[in-house]
Amino acid sequence: MISEAHNTGQYLIFNTTKILDKPVVVASDGVRAMMESALTARDRVGVQDFVLLENHTSEAAFIENLRKRFKENLIYTYIGSVLVSVNPYKDLEIYTKNHMERYRGVNFYEVSPHLYAVSDNSYRSMRTERKDQCILISGESGAGKTEASKKILQYYAVTCPASEHVQTIKDRLLQSNPVLEAFGNAKTLRNDNSSRFGKYMDIQFDFKGAPVGGHIINYLLEKSRVVHQNHGERNFHIFYQLIEGGEEDLLRRLGLERNPQQYQYLVKGNCPKVSSINDRSDWKVVRKALTVIGFSEDEVEELLNIIASVLHLGNVQYGGEDSGNACITSDTQIKYLARLLGVNGTVLTEALTHKKIIAKGEELMSPLNLEQASSARDALSKAVYGRTFTWLVNKINASLAYTDDSYKNWSVIGLLDIYGFEVFQNNSFEQFCINYCNEKLQQLFIELTLKSEQEEYEAEGITWEPVQYFNNKIICDLVEEKFKGIISILDEECLRPGDASDITFLEKLEDTVGGHPHFVTHKLADGKTRKVMGRDEFRLLHYAGEVNYNVNGFLDKNNDLLFRNLKEVMCMSENKILNQCFDREELTDKKRPDTAATQFKASLAKLMEILMSKEPSYIRCIKPNDSKQAGRFDEVLIRHQVKYLGLMENLRVRRAGFAYRRRYEVFLQRYKSLCPDTWPNWRGKLADGVATLVKHLGYKPEEYKLGRSKIFIRFPKTLFATEDALETRKHSLATIVQAQWRGYSQKSKYQKLRNSAIGIQAWWRGILARRRAQRRRQAADTIRRFIKGFIYRHQERCPENEYFLDYVRYSFLMKLRRNLPKNVLDKSWPTPPAALTEASEHLRKMCMQNMVWTYCKRISPEWKHQMEQKMIASEIFKDKKDNYPQSVPKLFVSTRLNGEEINPKVLQALGTEKMKYAVPVTKYDRKGYKARPRQLLLTANCAIIVEEAKLKQRIDYKALKGVSVSSLSDGLFVLHVPSDDNKQKGDVVLQSDHVIETLTKVAICADKINNININQGSITFTVGQGKEGIIDFTPGSELLVAKAKNGHLSVTAPRLNSR
Repeated sequence: MISEAHNTGQYLIFNTTKILDKPVVVASDGVRAMMESALTARDRVGVQDFVLLENHTSEAAFIENLRKRFKENLIYTYIGSVLVSVNPYKDLEIYTKNHMERYRGVNFYEVSPHLYAVSDNSYRSMRTERKDQCILISGESGAGKTEASKKILQYYAVTCPASEHVQTIKDRLLQSNPVLEAFGNAKTLRNDNSSRFGKYMDIQFDFKGAPVGGHIINYLLEKSRVVHQNHGERNFHIFYQLIEGGEEDLLRRLGLERNPQQYQYLVKGNCPKVSSINDRSDWKVVRKALTVIGFSEDEVEELLNIIASVLHLGNVQYGGEDSGNACITSDTQIKYLARLLGVNGTVLTEALTHKKIIAKGEELMSPLNLEQASSARDALSKAVYGRTFTWLVNKINASLAYTDDSYKNWSVIGLLDIYGFEVFQNNSFEQFCINYCNEKLQQLFIELTLKSEQEEYEAEGITWEPVQYFNNKIICDLVEEKFKGIISILDEECLRPGDASDITFLEKLEDTVGGHPHFVTHKLADGKTRKVMGRDEFRLLHYAGEVNYNVNGFLDKNNDLLFRNLKEVMCMSENKILNQCFDREELTDKKRPDTAATQFKASLAKLMEILMSKEPSYIRCIKPNDSKQAGRFDEVLIRHQVKYLGLMENLRVRRAGFAYRRRYEVFLQRYKSLCPDTWPNWRGKLADGVATLVKHLGYKPEEYKLGRSKIFIRFPKTLFATEDALETRKHSLATIVQAQWRGYSQKSKYQKLRNSAIGIQAWWRGILARRRAQRRRQAADTIRRFIKGFIYRHQERCPENEYFLDYVRYSFLMKLRRNLPKNVLDKSWPTPPAALTEASEHLRKMCMQNMVWTYCKRISPEWKHQMEQKMIASEIFKDKKDNYPQSVPKLFVSTRLNGEEINPKVLQALGTEKMKYAVPVTKYDRKGYKARPRQLLLTANCAIIVEEAKLKQRIDYKALKGVSVSSLSDGLFVLHVPSDDNKQKGDVVLQSDHVIETLTKVAICADKINNININQGSITFTVGQGKEGIIDFTPGSELLVAKAKNGHLSVTAPRLNSR
């Protein structure tokens, strides 16, 4: 959807969203499309203002428009500035803070119909015009009046300015609702939360527009509900909330049971539980609300004492004496009442069974019969509850009162939540008063509507055309006229001496007003009407329809009398609330109090004065069905409400002249695209621009009038045709606006990017240049200090050379870090500068130690043992024997013979001796040097030479004198033993392929490391019996062992390396 920017020549493209019942166009600058933007959807959702109905005189068209909107969940519709609301019986999620903000500060017709639009319009009118406002909410029970008033209060609480004091007042205003609902609302056949009293609330605002106080006036509480309820209805909520939600200690103190069926005042409707009501949670809400409003704990306790006492009063039972006088049959209730009301039980008992009569200055006590006593008890219950309710309202008013005396000129918005027109199967005194109130409100409504219309026409210079309408003043006069009205006749009948009754009142009505065209009784009616009227009924022809009233109870309810002695007892009460409710001056005042109807008439007259002094707004509430079902539209019921709410009359008054009126700037701004002369902008006077526009559109003279600041259009079809033309025009405008916008958007985007790029480039070049200059300065300083340091390098540390010396040290350390030795065998180390020679040596040692420790930590026990053996071998053979270097990389093993290669008999002969090493060897005989294969076994104590299964020779390590071996690469070695040892036959000549390993093992086991002799040339050994043998070693090309001609053992071995 497209809309033009307000008061500019620029075109903006907006996103369209659905809010309530119409597309609302939202732009970045907060511009909203006007209400008329929904007219294009009128076939589906109806029109938002009944004034725009083509057939405005048709009730069927009116109800059909309501039906269309109701089916689309559009519950609000206007009749001009009057809001019609249909109860949806479900949550529509249209009362959030976002919705409140959407309607805040917006022109009444710029957004779709809503309760918040009326609330905000009244608030802005109050602020700008400094004139008090009032919002009149009417409709029958269950139509949503109470909910509407609560939503209005919530709107003001959220959207108005706030401070700490203002927040307190806001909280109290909001919390007054649950308290008044608990004490003044009840479940009826039509509504589970029906207000049984009328309420007018003033909200006071300071000059900043913040709510700073409030005042409530209540009207005609239905006190009869305290003692009687119709079937399917309940007493006031507070009784059930106290019983269901009260704590056990509280109920015990009040003498109550958690069962409403135990109390006579709660069982008559036979409806103790309601599925839609949670009395327990509501009790918590009420208790919290009382605290917020400012009730002290003592006041709450005394208030609950009164509520409990009403229930106990209902349970007071009477019995009859032989004389026919009434007496109380149970003392239990009297005891509770005496304690809760703070009165003497005996005095209360007497007051409930007798009445005081003053005759000729003397006081007489007259006993009551059963019927009179029951009526006196019920009258006391109604009086106590009714006056307590009035005290409660006054207490709330005191908490809401604006206490700042420095500022008296506050502004006011009034909320009138009052009963709508009521027509029941049996209509009594209460319905008579309620419908009389609605007659007065309808009279006021028509007068103010006509007045408002006439004032607008006169202000715009449009000729006012008189409107024919039904003036219900004739009905109001019938009820309230002095001396001749129904209320005056009722009061006269109540006051006259003699046997006045409801029937005599009816007869007097027939005599006095029988000829009135809006009054009918059974006696005065024609035959057809008599069939539907009782003999004890009279009929009034109200503006909303005919209502039959049953006169039974009219006199008693109008008198609303309480016996004098009952008043005296209440005046003596120690309950502080009752003390305020029952003034002792009543006992001394000789003047008869006004009747209920007169009091109501007077309060209604004051209400009319209040409303006439304020600028009114109207909310008409409609109930769609009697079963409280969501989505159900009962056409018969709604037609009835449309009639008695006077909506068709209101629409007819509004449409008597012109259906549509808008200010020139609004009309021109919306429709200027339909005329080439006004598009895209009109530069002249607004009136001329509108005249040019309507001329181009082809408006006929009888279809419109131009006022001083507004255009008036008589027929909706003229507006609809204009709206349809605009809808068609939008498609062509869309292309133009979109193209221009895209071009403008892309150009703006390009310029933005270009300017940004230039800015970034300049900024970055500056940074790079500054960085280069900084680096050059730093480089020059570094070179300068380095050169100066090099010149002074041989001097003591001073400012001139400290940088150079530090750099030299740093360079050496970094070079050292990169070139550290990789292992313990790597002996390389960088050459340090002269100043770091000592430090370098310490570092080298620490590095070596660290590598050694690291290496040692990594080796396993097996490898450690291997290394220990290798170290011993190195100690013995390194640089001494030719074949030692070849043995270094070869690991030493624990044995060269496995268990299978050693004869079991040998192992058995060893016994417990553990074999540490075994190796195959070759033994050379002492005589002839013949080679024989043998096995050399090493144990912990000896070396053993084994031949297959025989232990040929055992050599104890203690007896081993030494071991000789050549320096060549051969494997021969000699074990030297003592020559005087008879066990030994002489030294042993052996040859091993693993000579280094074998001799290392022998050296370790025998602990003879230092007794290994490495000889060059020859080895002399003992043959036995003092004889010696010689082994000659000569180097050669290959290993050769043989006996030489000189009798020596000749060994030729290749030389593997030079030592």
